[in-house]
Amino acid sequence: FFFQASNPGQFENDSDVLWQRGHVPETIVYHGRVGINTDAPDEALVVCGNAKVMGRIMHPSDSRAKQNIQEVDTNEQLRRITQMRLVEYDYKPEFASVMGIKNT
Repeated sequence: FFFQASNPGQFENDSDVLWQRGHVPETIVYHGRVGINTDAPDEALVVCGNAKVMGRIMHPSDSRAKQNIQEVDTNEQLRRITQMRLVEYDYKPEFASVMGIKNT
């Protein structure tokens, strides 16, 4: 198993490497945050730029993973929505250029 960092100094020494072979065949695991086009990811995975997905993005929402499922009062939920603050905005030019956003 071999992994090569593309940024010089990204891995200062071998003991700092957090990539491991996964338990499932053909997988690797990283224990920490991963940033693509950023060196300061604030979530498990941060992609600054476009991402192309050739399959599905899985986000499980299955009743088998939930408990205490209850119907809600639709009128009450609509009342709560009308109290939300809705806004429109433009990205600041300096942010848009760094993030590769063309239509601000």
